[in-house]
Amino acid sequence: MDKWTVQVVEDRLVEAAAVIRRLPPVRVPGYFNTWPSMIVEFADRVGQQPEPMRLPPPSPAAISRMEEALGWLYWLEPIDAKIVWLRASGMRWKPICWKVGLERAAADEHYRYALCVIAWRLNGRRKTGSGSRRSFIAAARAIGSARH
Repeated sequence: MDKWTVQVVEDRLVEAAAVIRRLPPVRVPGYFNTWPSMIVEFADRVGQQPEPMRLPPPSPAAISRMEEALGWLYWLEPIDAKIVWLRASGMRWKPICWKVGLERAAADEHYRYALCVIAWRLNGRRKTGSGSRRSFIAAARAIGSARH
């Protein structure tokens, strides 16, 4: 990628969460079923609920992008990584605030700051310790909008 913006980072994290949901379930090794599979006839299915449709397993390229995006979370503080991952998984703000113990505005600031840190590092920059979260978010947005 030539330039990483906050929106691109957010989209990749959302895609990573979707890929994890589409992975096949983990099975315990060493256990298997020796029974033959049952042949189900139409009469057996009458009155039953249809099985839910599932998306196909993700492609190898999608799994590679997911693994790359999961590595980005190690660059963040634990609370920021938790907020980013919960939000990427599609959780609404109210349960996220309950889980992390922050107000909505503070959780949103942590979320925006974390996305800016990831985009900043992907663009080859290092964040210095000086300055507030809000000033860093504003600086990252200014650089992202100047590139367009």
